[in-house]
This record gives sequence, structure tokens and C-alpha cells, in this order.
Amino acid sequence: MPYLVMQTNQELSDSDRDSLVAHLSEVTAKALGKPERYVMIAVEDGVAMSFAGTREPLAYIELKTIGLPDNATGELSQMLCAAIEAETDIQGDRIYIEFKGVERHLWGWNHSTF
Repeated sequence: MPYLVMQTNQELSDSDRDSLVAHLSEVTAKALGKPERYVMIAVEDGVAMSFAGTREPLAYIELKTIGLPDNATGELSQMLCAAIEAETDIQGDRIYIEFKGVERHLWGWNHSTF
């Protein structure tokens, strides 16, 4: 159910990208209390992006999930920023995160919806 997509202006090696995807999958599942088998992660690196007028390392993240509690976004932001800082040269003040809660009937999977 959770889908996290990260865009960054940084070029990542295949091994760094794989490590980041694995780390984000684990953190997202844990933070949302969802089985990791339902978590989908996409990392798009090398995107032409700027933030605050510079091309210093940055990231934009969208996290969509069913049942996103409003009071969980602060903790999610902390956990995701920490995971990205641990895996990349991107600092938390160069990361934007957009959280989206989705209703079950609007999320399809395995020939049906949740």
C-alpha cells in the first residue's frame, strides 16, 4: 500500500541506489506499521532540480498510503530524513516531503482494491 518516490539531483551508483531503496523500504514499513511486502519504493536520481536557487544535493519525496494518520507525519519526516542523510550527502534542510492519505477504494492491487 505505501508508495514512496524520491527524486534527487544527485547521481547515485547502482549499489548506492539499491542500498537507499532497501533502507527506505524498511524505514517506511516500520514507521507506518505496515508489512514491508506491501511497500513500493522508487528512486529517480540525476533529475535536473534546484532548491533555494542552488543545485546543492536535494530530494523531493512523495509518500502515499492508505490510512495515513495526521499525527504521524512529523515522526515520518524525521525517520525519512534520517534515512536519506545516512545513505546520501543530502541534508534534512534540503528535503521536501509530501504526504498523501489515500482511501482504500482508490488503491488497486491484485485485480481488486484494498
